[in-house]
Amino acid sequence: MTQNEQVSDIESRSVGALINWPRRYKLLTDVYLMGRAGSLTRHFATTSGIRPGDHALDVGCGPGRLANELARQAGPQGRAIGVDPSRQMIAYATEHAVANCAFEVGAAQSLPYPNASFDVVTSTFAMHHIAEPERKTALAAIFRVLRPGGRLLLADTHPSGGLRGLAVRAMAAVAAHREGGHGHGGAGHSHEQDGLSAVDIRRYREALAEIGFTAIEFRTGPFATGILTAVKPD
Repeated sequence: MTQNEQVSDIESRSVGALINWPRRYKLLTDVYLMGRAGSLTRHFATTSGIRPGDHALDVGCGPGRLANELARQAGPQGRAIGVDPSRQMIAYATEHAVANCAFEVGAAQSLPYPNASFDVVTSTFAMHHIAEPERKTALAAIFRVLRPGGRLLLADTHPSGGLRGLAVRAMAAVAAHREGGHGHGGAGHSHEQDGLSAVDIRRYREALAEIGFTAIEFRTGPFATGILTAVKPD
């Protein structure tokens, strides 16, 4: 193993599963959402409660779609930052950033921002990529950087009927395989069952409450997604 490969392996184990191919990831997302990724991104941004003038953070931003949309909805007096542990994702996102949006390399569990820096924090299709022992640490870091009254939105795939539901279950099985099959089901459970647990955003309700979040609400979103919102008390 080369020195670069050793560094990459250490980074992957410390922050979780990295996706380092932004163009292919964006293409796969477009195919899965049948060209309507922009519609889903706008839905997430609106549901987050972003307002003109807000400062927003997108954790696990990938190629930057949601961070850019948050910046657009925050308007010229607002700002958005996307953070992701993948340098390739950040390089791509920076090349395609709107004027009031910036992208930085960083891990969810060690956000490099001062306390009470943001009005809105989002994290979509990202929590299950974080190493499981670090997920509550990541949520606590989000709580720290939110201002009192700040709003959190978490989202991930959520099983539904039809072909899209089958696709969600197939992706869940892949997620479980990537994590070595370690879900909450214990022995005798399939990769699919473990994977569905891994991407089920409702699993974070208890952790959010323990950290101090209130107004914790779950809803289903378009394109077989689940959305969990919460508020940092004033």
